[in-house]
Amino acid sequence: MNYLVKAIKRLNPTAEFSFTDEDYSTIQWDVLEGNPPTQKQIDDAIKAIKLEEANEAEVKAQAKAALLHRLGITEDEAKLLLG
Repeated sequence: MNYLVKAIKRLNPTAEFSFTDEDYSTIQWDVLEGNPPTQKQIDDAIKAIKLEEANEAEVKAQAKAALLHRLGITEDEAKLLLG
């Protein structure tokens, strides 16, 4: 799912819409409760989603590193073991 879709669904979970090339100006609202989100609201939601994804990736990387450390093996060794 692309960021425009994620942002719109975060702002209005029941909205149904289509668009072209992730371009806000091309959004066609098929089902929408209330007013459509503004470009700024969508941009802010996209930034928040990207930040959350980056934080999740960092947490996952730290957990992976900690596990490898506890096991006393390197990442390359883990890859060899797991195929």
